Amino acid sequence: MSSASIITFGDAPLHWQDVVAVARHGARLELSAAAWARIDNARGIVERIVERGERAYGISTGLGALCNVVLEGEQLAQLSRNTLLSHACGVGEALKDEQTRAIICVAIANYSLGKSGLHRRVVQALLELLNRGITPRVPAQGSVGYLTHMAHVGVALLGVGEVSYQGRIVSAAEALSAEGLAPVELGAKDGLSLVNGTPCMTGLCCLALEDATRLAHWADVIGAMSFEALRGQTDAFDAEILALKPHPGAQLVGENLRALLDGSEVLASSRGIRTQDALSMRSMPQIHGACRDQLAHAARQVEIELNSANDNPLVLGTPEHYRVVSQANPHGESVAMAADLLCIAVAELGGVAERRLDRLINPLVSGLPAFLVSQPGVNSGMMIVQYVAAALAGENRQLAQPAVVDNYVTSGLQEDHLSLGTSAALKLGRCIGNCQQILAIEYLLAAQAFEFLKEQRFGAGTQRAWELLREQVPAYDADRWLAPDIARAAALLADRRALQNVGASIGRLQ
Repeated sequence: MSSASIITFGDAPLHWQDVVAVARHGARLELSAAAWARIDNARGIVERIVERGERAYGISTGLGALCNVVLEGEQLAQLSRNTLLSHACGVGEALKDEQTRAIICVAIANYSLGKSGLHRRVVQALLELLNRGITPRVPAQGSVGYLTHMAHVGVALLGVGEVSYQGRIVSAAEALSAEGLAPVELGAKDGLSLVNGTPCMTGLCCLALEDATRLAHWADVIGAMSFEALRGQTDAFDAEILALKPHPGAQLVGENLRALLDGSEVLASSRGIRTQDALSMRSMPQIHGACRDQLAHAARQVEIELNSANDNPLVLGTPEHYRVVSQANPHGESVAMAADLLCIAVAELGGVAERRLDRLINPLVSGLPAFLVSQPGVNSGMMIVQYVAAALAGENRQLAQPAVVDNYVTSGLQEDHLSLGTSAALKLGRCIGNCQQILAIEYLLAAQAFEFLKEQRFGAGTQRAWELLREQVPAYDADRWLAPDIARAAALLADRRALQNVGASIGRLQ
């Protein structure tokens, strides 16, 4: 359940947009009374097991390959603390604050189901991190799907490590003290529950879903501009034709393209100039649509995971009648595969955009001035930006290689199959960043091509997209420093309001 500034977990199924609202857009996160009751019930089971001296994995035993070592008394709390300290061993640059916040948010979603058994004070401490703007510094590398990222979050609760706080990097102890918060006291299973599960890959994928959704819409807008500038033949987007191959994404993209290009005098006057266009132009519904279908699949997988109990062990029942079950719900294969598939889709969006923008600058196929500049020769025009797009598309081809098929053995043969879902989610983020730059370059080139065709009216949506870019980037009359133009175009693609503006010009984008 959400409002403009508050997201509440615990009473209804969660959506990836809820995580994004908290992690990226600063909404406050709260738990419902029912969620707190479930957390307390599960904690009661853990405390009953400790009281009775029963053997249960991760509650009264060591972890991983040490699962047969039985612990008791003060060792249980010490195990939780030691688990965080020993597992907080990631390397590399720190995640962005929004990425760490997304991971914490998904972890809280898992705990709200009341199947983990950690103490409510630990969950409350995580909520305080989010709502007070204390963001642990979490190294990006070192997770095979779980453990290290949340361990770095966990040690911050102890006052260990560094955090981002009020625009500065400070010690966790300093930030907690400034907010009047004490380090958390851990009990049995608290440490294991903090590091376990799939919040890392799931949180990162929630952010990626927002970014990929936005770029999928922009790909239709910018692709329509290129199609118009190259005077494409609109029969390829005919609704009856597309319905004969009824993939859902293709229907949505076809509807967008028809609406964006509606009323174009450029296309009307160019009808019949060629029998058919190159595939990068006429197959946008099929290519962009297939990417949309993978995006929808990834969203379903991520939302199932977001609403799943993915700790090990899980505690079921009540303190009077309970079961503690060791299983493999922390294995993130579903999300890892979804992230890999979405990475392939995003790489394809960027790859076909690079093919279109290459045609825009090539006078042999464009019918436009070479490299889209007056006086080519003394001016190089848009020649080298295509090199940049090709380099980014090539990098995305490497990133699109699936992470999930890699496998390594850890924990003394106890964990001998790993999803590498966090790696999949991280490379997906890099692929999305590259795709945004490629689309920004295509946007610049298509808008520049419009400068040579503007005596005729453009489509309803493409006209508005051209105008929006011109508010930020002037026409390219002679060679100038191009890097700032690309940066401004990319910033426009990151602006949700700009996309809404284009959508409003045609009703709305599908």
